[in-house]
Amino acid sequence: MKFTIVLASIAFSFLCYGQDLEKGAKLYKKCISCHGKTGLGKKSQKAPMIAGQYSWYLESQITAIKNKTRTGGQTKKMYPFVKNLKDKDIKDLAAYITQLPLRR
Repeated sequence: MKFTIVLASIAFSFLCYGQDLEKGAKLYKKCISCHGKTGLGKKSQKAPMIAGQYSWYLESQITAIKNKTRTGGQTKKMYPFVKNLKDKDIKDLAAYITQLPLRR
């Protein structure tokens, strides 16, 4: 069990290398109203669960919303929150979301 935890910690550290999780947490505060404090989403907001999602996927989706290449659904609601994010901000935010535990 300890080996698994150590291995998971090393893998997570590798994935988030160079990312500022503290800054990601601050950026995530704007996401809480729809995606929830733990990233499990809110049915009432039609916001999906994003906790534990791959950082590369989150980065690509946030960037697509920012660049308006992803449209439809609830993406219009997200645009005001992501339109001014820099690439580094998106990476920090995605790294933070990726490490959110998958618990209900």
